[in-house]
Amino acid sequence: MNFKYIKNILPVAALGLSLGLGSCVNDLDVTPIDPSTNMTADYDALFNKCYANMALAGNGGANGDCDIDGLDGGTTGFVRQMFNANELPTDEAICCWGDEGIPAFNYNQWGASHPMLKGFYYRLYFGVTMCNFYLTEAADYDATMTAEVRFLRALYYYHLMDCFGNIPFLTEVASEPAPQASRAEVYNFIETELLEIEGQMAAPLTNTYGRADQAAAWMLLARLYLNAEVYTGNAQWAKASEYAQKIMNSGYKLHTTPKGDWSAYQMLFMGDNGENGAQCEAILPLLQDGLTTTSWGTSLFLMASTFKADMTMVGSATNGTTELWAGNRARPDFVAKFFPTSEAPAVTAAEMVAAAGDDRALLWGKDRTLNIEDVADFATGYSVAKFTNFYTSGTAKHSQFPDTDFFLMRAAEAWLTYAEAETRMGNADKAKTAIDAIRTRANASLQPSYSLDFILDEWSREFYFEGRRRIDLIRHGKFSGNSYVWQWKGGAYSGTTFSSNLNIFAIPDTDLNANPNLVQNPGY
Repeated sequence: MNFKYIKNILPVAALGLSLGLGSCVNDLDVTPIDPSTNMTADYDALFNKCYANMALAGNGGANGDCDIDGLDGGTTGFVRQMFNANELPTDEAICCWGDEGIPAFNYNQWGASHPMLKGFYYRLYFGVTMCNFYLTEAADYDATMTAEVRFLRALYYYHLMDCFGNIPFLTEVASEPAPQASRAEVYNFIETELLEIEGQMAAPLTNTYGRADQAAAWMLLARLYLNAEVYTGNAQWAKASEYAQKIMNSGYKLHTTPKGDWSAYQMLFMGDNGENGAQCEAILPLLQDGLTTTSWGTSLFLMASTFKADMTMVGSATNGTTELWAGNRARPDFVAKFFPTSEAPAVTAAEMVAAAGDDRALLWGKDRTLNIEDVADFATGYSVAKFTNFYTSGTAKHSQFPDTDFFLMRAAEAWLTYAEAETRMGNADKAKTAIDAIRTRANASLQPSYSLDFILDEWSREFYFEGRRRIDLIRHGKFSGNSYVWQWKGGAYSGTTFSSNLNIFAIPDTDLNANPNLVQNPGY
């Protein structure tokens, strides 16, 4: 058994065993339609499918079938909807498209019928179902693979618990509607699972690239503990620091070696990031290949949705693909984090990096306005040039779909988790060391203050457009309410407040109507 070529996701027609795969959530319809179909399971293919759910829409690549019924594959992409749910409602991103659901994200006005949140919800539950199926059918097949699938199930449940609060919960495939579990109960399950499987997973850096190892379990535990006060009411800063330190001492490290004209930071988001040295930071990469593993909703979404034809990164080339969708761009409040005392110049991305004195300021201001007076006009708002399909050689291998892996978990998260947790416990000196390491890699010139507010801004400067901003703002008490407003927050140009019930998304009405065990989250 060799997973070296996990990017070549195996066909999964063999998943049609005798069960109703939609039973985890009643509204989830997946193949095979006929639950009486009996076939022989390919456990390796099923194992791959548990991973592939985060990187592919279905079994046929970008233009093939979609595992989620009623929505196209690009729309239900895991990364695409993680971005939409966690970036568009915040101070980082805004989108000019009029697709149903986008304005609601932009203006913090979603409800239980939001189509894209449904897509994310069912994408996550499809992952849970695949993992439950594997653990039912193949738990004894390979101990390390079983531990990885349990990790993946915990990861899917983490996103569900974080986004949707009190959720349907099952650890096996069943024909009856799933019972509802409280956020605290799901938190406890995730913690228990991760602690139980920790010793069964591959040691850090010993697994095949693209598969989870112990460091991935530690990273999810650190993320869980960092947000524990939000999820359970009880802070766990010491545990967040402990598990972040495990990663910092594991062999994973910050990528600090630039190559040619590319900074070490930019190399994390390029077509050869799985082989240019940046992979030293990739704790859990979602693998993409422009020929064999293609998706409209993963890395391509991040680069195509942020680029327009007038943005040239290498010579006259744009982002290394033929896809230029011109939708998502930066709100001025985010840009200001690189320019806190002066207005950002209207210049190219290379010139912006130099002006900001920070390699992470990969923003395009040329022929743009900083303020977003017309949300429907892509040229209002600075563009983000962070994700490209270029190799460090300056060329792209495939012209449409990228080879750029998406680092769902990367080591920098451990450094900032450690810094925030230690700051909250009053250990500023320990926090300073971790923050300085992050900023040294970025060649950042802005004088740091090492306060919690500064750390929150540092989360943004380091991880913008990577699908986590909403989580960080909630943890710092700056998402809902009026303690922090940004342009178009709550639907007002100058920003306004919105209710704290929106810190948790609504359970989709389709699932609420189908499952009598479910009670809607408060305020919806």
